[in-house]
Amino acid sequence: MSVAVTSDTAEIDAKIAALGDWRGPLLARIRQLIHEAVPEVVESVKWRKPSNPGGVPVWSHGGILCTGELYKDKVKLTFARGAALPDPAGLFNASLDAGTRRAIDLRQDAVLDETAFRALIRAAADENHGVCA
Repeated sequence: MSVAVTSDTAEIDAKIAALGDWRGPLLARIRQLIHEAVPEVVESVKWRKPSNPGGVPVWSHGGILCTGELYKDKVKLTFARGAALPDPAGLFNASLDAGTRRAIDLRQDAVLDETAFRALIRAAADENHGVCA
């Protein structure tokens, strides 16, 4: 693991620990599911700006799988190539009209179908590597 990835992983750890509300455990569980689905996933932090100096957690494998944006009322998981992915469980509930991406908005009491989510992460990795489902 490179120094940059290690640093980004530590930043994501710190971001989760600092949240202090329901979003921390939710993001930690999502992160765990991503690692279960694609153990070789690479974590990074991108898109730092004045309004979000901590940036956005990003999980990649052959390209971006998804991002984990934090809002007051939700955790938003945006899949870079979501429109190309099969979603038989109907997890995508946001950015449905976007040309390429799709997102999952998880609010405080949301129940995530973890099996379907892991399958979606694996499908995103396959899509990035040109593997047909």
